[in-house]
Amino acid sequence: MANSGCSGNCSSCSQSCSDRKNESLLEPSGEYNNIKHVIGVVSGKGGVGKSLVTSSLAVLMHKMGYKVGILDADITGPSIPKTFGINSRAMQNELGILPAESKEGIKIMSINLLLDDKESPVLWRGPVIAGAVKQFWTDTIWHDIDYMFIDCPPGTGDVPLTVFQSLPLDGIVVVTSPQELVSMIVAKAIKMADMMNVPVLGVVENMSYFECKECKAQHKIFGESHIDEIAKEFGTQVLAKVPMDPSLAKCVDTGSIELFVGDYFENAVNVIEDNLSVK
Repeated sequence: MANSGCSGNCSSCSQSCSDRKNESLLEPSGEYNNIKHVIGVVSGKGGVGKSLVTSSLAVLMHKMGYKVGILDADITGPSIPKTFGINSRAMQNELGILPAESKEGIKIMSINLLLDDKESPVLWRGPVIAGAVKQFWTDTIWHDIDYMFIDCPPGTGDVPLTVFQSLPLDGIVVVTSPQELVSMIVAKAIKMADMMNVPVLGVVENMSYFECKECKAQHKIFGESHIDEIAKEFGTQVLAKVPMDPSLAKCVDTGSIELFVGDYFENAVNVIEDNLSVK
């Protein structure tokens, strides 16, 4: 019960009582937006291929007929526009920011779409970067989106925390690689999701193996994978094991990810569709 001196303003009170109001930190999207599902792509460390996974999932979902958007929350290391070969800048009108669109129609918002020089570093401190991510969510005119993918920076710092607290995540996809510290990487991401009450849709293991074109043998460049046991340990599932594929890397490097032909992420998008239906 509230004490006798309660003013009813929970934000200025340090006491915990049964009448205390749970205040949501979620930021509403713009009034012109109808975003049905939001999926974060995260990892406990950098360099594991979150942007590749984000882009690939978005492309496949779009090919399945859904309206798809990507919010590039990696402010200091944005790579989504390059992956899609987008060189134009985002425009703005009296209603807000207009996202860029890929050749196939995927809507994209990234800090690199606002910079005069795409190679200029973003020398901002955490709170400013977090504020930019929120603005991408609130001030961008996304219109109708069935699946919004958030490409998060690595770790559990200001920006990932902002994404978890301020955006209405329906689930996350954890990206990792088959190295010995993989258990720790996955654990950090999943435990953060648990603390924020966000479902874990599954784990994608990138750079899982290399397949020889001549003999078709799979070579484990980073050693034997333990991702199946780790996923089971944390009560989740493996969505995909993505090989080191030069053709996929070339599509990313040349900005033609939408032209890649492969089924590496087919199971992942099916799981997303089954868990987060827009029907």
